[in-house]
Amino acid sequence: QVQLVESGGGLVQPGGSLRLSCAASGIIFSISAMGWYRQAPGKERELVAQITSGGSTTIADSVKGRFTISRDNAKNTVYLQMNSLKPEDTAVYYCHLKYPSTPIYNYWGQGTQVTVSS
Repeated sequence: QVQLVESGGGLVQPGGSLRLSCAASGIIFSISAMGWYRQAPGKERELVAQITSGGSTTIADSVKGRFTISRDNAKNTVYLQMNSLKPEDTAVYYCHLKYPSTPIYNYWGQGTQVTVSS
């Protein structure tokens, strides 16, 4: 059974930092592409950042220069380092795993709340 367990969310003041973690189990993590999405109230879920199995990254324009995605294959974990947080970053953040099978399988974590407020 595939599980993605996120942690690290919480309440932070504008300008602050948080690091989200997503630990995967039940699947071959090292060959999977990983991503972070977020969904704010009343809005659609959007891609924040993704990292391929080879380590190539894509960062959304809205967070470029502030957020960094990384992975540790030895720990089956992907991270999202979020700096210079803004109130508009407030959302539920979801971890995503894309497994390169045929067909491709997609898995989601349960989500972790990030609230940026003074």
